[in-house]
Amino acid sequence: MKFFIDTANLNQIEEAQNLGVLDGVTTNPSLMAKEGITGKQNILDHYAKICKIVDGDVSAEVIATDFENMIIEGEELASINSQIVIKLPMTHDGIKAAKYFSNKGTKTNVTLVFSAGQALLAAKAGATYVSPFLGRLDDISTDGLNLISEIREIYDNYNFQTQILAASIRHTMHIIDCAKIGADVITSPLSSISGLLNHPLTDIGLEKFLSDYKKGNK
Repeated sequence: MKFFIDTANLNQIEEAQNLGVLDGVTTNPSLMAKEGITGKQNILDHYAKICKIVDGDVSAEVIATDFENMIIEGEELASINSQIVIKLPMTHDGIKAAKYFSNKGTKTNVTLVFSAGQALLAAKAGATYVSPFLGRLDDISTDGLNLISEIREIYDNYNFQTQILAASIRHTMHIIDCAKIGADVITSPLSSISGLLNHPLTDIGLEKFLSDYKKGNK
């Protein structure tokens, strides 16, 4: 399973990259704004900086909601670096744009997916990634993990090559559960990825090892 970090914070991206487990980055306008990145050229420049840090795919989201401007924005984003994946909304025009870019060999990520039917359409359009949002479904008392399971079954039934990119990850168990189900990718904050490192018995064991070593070397 690939690990993507969901942020526009360069320090966090560098930290995840240095950990040695990072496969890519996802961003969106809200994450850019959180880092104070506004204005078209500043956003484009920031994507270029991210691409210099990581080796894998970097999802860059279009702002447009109509097909024509999605294409214009997407092509401009794709020109930044070959690592860029065009992030498109799960809408009528978003699916059309996914097909357009798929035909050109440009990678896409269809986002804001909340049903198996939406995921099926994204795969039919040739999307590279589909992003179901677990946490937001959980927020409305719907089983987000069940959606991942449904998409996995459908994609396996028909050998779709679209990768399931589990998004809106809220905690470490989301990551573990997605791995069990067979998600191809998870994207999460650094805190959730780093949380996988932690276990109290590891801390206790390390403390015991160090204590015994000190005793034996007095």
